[in-house]
Amino acid sequence: MAITGIGGLFFRSKDTEALMEWYKTHLGIEAGGIWEQQAGPTLLVPFPDSSDYFPADKQWMINFRVDGLDDLLTSLRAAGIAVITKAEWDSPEIGRFARIHDPEGNVIELWEPAAD
Repeated sequence: MAITGIGGLFFRSKDTEALMEWYKTHLGIEAGGIWEQQAGPTLLVPFPDSSDYFPADKQWMINFRVDGLDDLLTSLRAAGIAVITKAEWDSPEIGRFARIHDPEGNVIELWEPAAD
């Protein structure tokens, strides 16, 4: 058996059309359509129920690899989207991180990998 990548991410939404438009507008992702992503690392990591890495009332958190994190954060803040950054999330070996929430409260982690 050979897994070659993630084929999709499926989750429930209270207002699917509005949420799809939010992802398109603010993250450039054509939700509901095919998205050709760049090759790169993808992690699959189950967390213990007791983890505080993301809210206990959420069963998942998506992490998007980004190029140009500072520009994206500037754009998100200009759109009135709260951005969370913490120095302890960043490391020279792994990269830089930020978090936002979509309109339905789902946590989105943004990761700019460290330069090779």
